[in-house]
Amino acid sequence: MSPEVPRPFIHVVAAALIDATGRVLIAQRPAGKHLAGGWEFPGGKLEPGEERLAGLARELREELGITTMGTPRPLIRVHHAYPSREVLLDMWVVKRYSGEPRGLDGQALRWCTQEELGGAELLPADRPIVAALRLPERLTQMSTRYYCVGDLKLLEHSTRGAEVPREARLCGVFCANAADGVVAATGGADFVVLRNALPDSELAAVCASVAAPVFARGIGVERAWALGASGLNAIGA
Repeated sequence: MSPEVPRPFIHVVAAALIDATGRVLIAQRPAGKHLAGGWEFPGGKLEPGEERLAGLARELREELGITTMGTPRPLIRVHHAYPSREVLLDMWVVKRYSGEPRGLDGQALRWCTQEELGGAELLPADRPIVAALRLPERLTQMSTRYYCVGDLKLLEHSTRGAEVPREARLCGVFCANAADGVVAATGGADFVVLRNALPDSELAAVCASVAAPVFARGIGVERAWALGASGLNAIGA
């Protein structure tokens, strides 16, 4: 019996490009490409040795003809195994850019509201991003129709109970430090909420260690983005 050939691994950087009205841009994969006809968030493969944000800026320039401005917001990293390849989708939110997006690769483009995204025929790797986009830049409430936050034991209870079905909203976990954040993420938390301010190095480490969005405490929002956090924990502030 011949050994199984490992599937190629592809690291993709992609953006939820958001316009002034809050709509999100998606692109249709053109004929001749893998998964042609499917809809996805615009982006593409990182070049060998390329830094993630540099790759994101390059892909958006080459694919859409736009230039990113300021610090994009890190959102989520999604691992997905297709039959022919494994993909790590490194997702960012881009609200500040110059130029009008155009399909420079011949791809169709479509602006969607948040509600319309749920019904779009997105590729499997892109679908978890729809729920993550509901997370705000600043968490100010412990519970909304889109997410809830608690400790790890509460997460286990709420995701299995009838009151908060697992598919209805994302569940986050309060964490005291980077180690707790890793435990929460590996334990099934959809996002990590830090109770305390952490040194820059520790915050960057936890953001690099988990694929889920991380919400920092006691720091400016653009500084948090630069260190890898998706937003700020302002609950009770």
